[in-house]
Formats: sequence, structure tokens, C-alpha cells
Amino acid sequence: MSVSDLMNIALMQGFAGLSLFAVLLLMGLGLAIIFGQMGVINMAHGEFMTIGAYTIYLGSTLAGSLGEGWVQAYFPLAIVAAFVFAFAAGWVVEWALIRHLYKRPLDTLLATWGVSLAIQQAFRSFIGPKEVSPTLPDWLMGSWTPAEGLDIPINGMFVLALTALVTGMVLVALHKSRWGLRVRATVSNRVMANATGIDTKRTDRLTFAIGCGIAGVAGAAFTTIGSTGPTSGSLYIVDAFLVVTFGGAASLLGTVVSAFGIAQTQSITEFFLAGSMAKVITLSLIVFILMLRPQGLFASKVRR
Repeated sequence: MSVSDLMNIALMQGFAGLSLFAVLLLMGLGLAIIFGQMGVINMAHGEFMTIGAYTIYLGSTLAGSLGEGWVQAYFPLAIVAAFVFAFAAGWVVEWALIRHLYKRPLDTLLATWGVSLAIQQAFRSFIGPKEVSPTLPDWLMGSWTPAEGLDIPINGMFVLALTALVTGMVLVALHKSRWGLRVRATVSNRVMANATGIDTKRTDRLTFAIGCGIAGVAGAAFTTIGSTGPTSGSLYIVDAFLVVTFGGAASLLGTVVSAFGIAQTQSITEFFLAGSMAKVITLSLIVFILMLRPQGLFASKVRR
């Protein structure tokens, strides 16, 4: 095998890691908003991702029944619908359950775990226990070949572009919008925020729902690289928490950096070793770094 072949393999494996990075980053962004900004341990976060993935599948099924033209056009609309449905589900869960459990992290962990199991059972009852995959439009299929022997999947490039768009929108919203100002004020000093007229309860609900909506977009991205089942989201929840904890719970920049590092380490080691061993090596590196820097890569500088 020539040096050129090895370089092409390394590049393609690295790009495979970027696809995983995109899903982890979108999951981590939602968690960074909910866990990092609000202190809520949401064990049902993976199920909001699955809501987004099933939205794409159902949209694909509906488009297929309407005709080939709809199959080629449904995907962007289904991504918006994935955000809306996950957002709405998050809004209801916060109103019905989470708002009663703030400042009780263990209770939120147990309660959202129960919500996770309930949503999984709903998926099995109403959609089915088997894994499903949507019919992707033709423009998402195939690969781009910038050089001989180097094939980069088009769906991977689309997912990266989607991730960059969502990440940019979240950063702009947090630092330039009225919602972002209210979130930062509430995180900094809830009592003072209430005194200045900010409805912190409504801010909490909107923030939780937005985090869940971003998880729905992660589910939409996930459908381009894997099939969806009732427990698909739970397979990513541990990795998503690792991304947020490793990067620094209140740092969106840390979320981006840690998602990239974890995805690339796991993808490259999987090429040389078994998948389980690659996971062990990745987790060992994270544990070692957290022992040296318990606050994560980017510590919060907000005064409490």
C-alpha cells in the first residue's frame, strides 16, 4: 500500500469522524444549553433526538406516497419539522415536570430517565420496535471525488454544513438576541433577573425547549448515517454528556472542541482497533484529562 493510499484512507476516516462529530456537537449543544445553562440533568435528551429522526422517516414515508418530486424536496422541510416537534415535546415536558424539580438535580435525573423510558415505549407502540431508515433524496446520495482514491460522501458534507449553520445560529442567539440576554442574566443572577422584570420561568421553559429542538435536528442529521429505532437516542446520551462535561458545562466553545476531539479520536482508533477497544481508549483519555482539569477544557468564568 502506497503512502498516497494511506493518506486517502486517513482522510476518509477523518471525514467519517466529522460525521460523528456533527451528531455529537448537535446533541452536545442542546445539552450545553439545558445542563450547562440551567443545571438540569436531562436523561431523556436522546429521545428528543429520536423524535427528530422519526420525523424524517415519517416525512420520507409521506413524501413517497405523494410522488417522486416530493421525495427530492421533503428533506429540508422535515429538518424544520424535526426541530418544531422536538421543541414542542420539550416545552410540554418542562411545563408538566421539569419546572417542579429545579435545584433538585437527582430528582430531575430520575424523572427524565422515566420520561425516556416512556417515550421509548411510545415509539415501540405507535411506530414499531424495528429499526427504520428514510428514503433520502438523490442529491444526498453518492460521493465527491476531489482526487483519485479519495471519496467523500455528499450526505456527510450536508450534515457538516447543517451543523455549522445551527451552531452559528445558537451562538448568535445567545449573544445577540433578547432570549440570549435573558438566559445569560438568569444564569448570572436569577433573583436580580426577576427584579429587573425578566420572566425567568418562561425563559427556563423556552431554553429547555430550544435545547430539545436542537436535539431533534441532531436526529435529522443522524438519519443520514444510521438507521433509527426506539433506543437510538439512548446510545448517544452518554457521549453527549461526555462532550458537555469534557468541554466545560457552561461553555459552547468547549462543546465544539470536545465534540471534535472525541469524534476524531474514536473514528481514527476504530480504523486500527475493534470498536469496543476504541471506545475504551477514548474514555480513558477523557478521564485522564479530567483528572488533570476537572472543570473541563473551558471553565465557566461567570460569577455565582
